[in-house]
Amino acid sequence: QAQLVESGGGLVQAGGSLRLSCAAPPRTFMWFPVGWFRQAPGEGREFVAGLSANAGAAYYGDAVKGRFTISTDNTKMRVYLQMNSLKPDDTAVYYCAVSKTSLHGAPPTNFQEYDVWGQGTQVTISS
Repeated sequence: QAQLVESGGGLVQAGGSLRLSCAAPPRTFMWFPVGWFRQAPGEGREFVAGLSANAGAAYYGDAVKGRFTISTDNTKMRVYLQMNSLKPDDTAVYYCAVSKTSLHGAPPTNFQEYDVWGQGTQVTISS
């Protein structure tokens, strides 16, 4: 069972940047796709970005295209979400997740397709 840990959240002014990090056991991101989701109070869990297994194709939700970038480091032990031009609407708890049912595949956009989740990290954007 993979254990995911997110970090990098915090409070930032609109227009600023943050980089979130997701750590996983060795080789996790070589075998399985990874996704970033976010959830604001009273809202559903929204797909933000995803990366195919072994640092393949990247995908983004419409709300963040052109502003966020998902990537891995050269060890494949961490996945990052670089968030630029942040807006108050980006305020949410951000979660990293792995889809073990999608072995070697692309990241699903439905959160129900993910079976391993981190605890989340709070991102708050002030006006």
